[in-house]
Amino acid sequence: MLPLKVSRVTVRDASESDAPSCAAIYAPYVRETAISFESEPPTAAQMAERIAAATRMHGWVVLEDGDRVVGYAYGGPHQQRAAYRFSCEVSVYVEQGRRRTGSGRSLYEALFERLTARGYLMAVAGMTLPNEASAGLHRAMGFEPVGVYRRIGWKFGAWHDVAWVQRALGVAQTPPAEPG
Repeated sequence: MLPLKVSRVTVRDASESDAPSCAAIYAPYVRETAISFESEPPTAAQMAERIAAATRMHGWVVLEDGDRVVGYAYGGPHQQRAAYRFSCEVSVYVEQGRRRTGSGRSLYEALFERLTARGYLMAVAGMTLPNEASAGLHRAMGFEPVGVYRRIGWKFGAWHDVAWVQRALGVAQTPPAEPG
């Protein structure tokens, strides 16, 4: 009989000490795909700054498998103008071999719980097309399509479209309570 390998997968709030792992997860998306429009992967120090900024007002969570970070999701401002303050933009990244395993769902569920508790009412996400894994995750999480920016990003010698989706996080009240 073969030994049973038990995986201990948990989602927790990120800290700046998770920056090297998050940077390592993100780097292949930057270097090898048009999923990210960044041209250079951020360093661990730059990722630590992003984690600190996101956790101040929105949220950043990581997925751990045993003692190793294998994915992350975060929220940030959708736009800078005050009227948008009840909405946030969200993103999720997992190690390339973990796509379509439920990892993204686990991360988003935890992130949405935190964003809702902070008073955010709408989440938006953009995804470079084609990207069926991301489109499927967002559909499964209740996001609805709101539009496509055509030929909006230039990377790897080609134009890329970006689809935008949105999902309610909470029930809008009039007037809404301030997020944060």
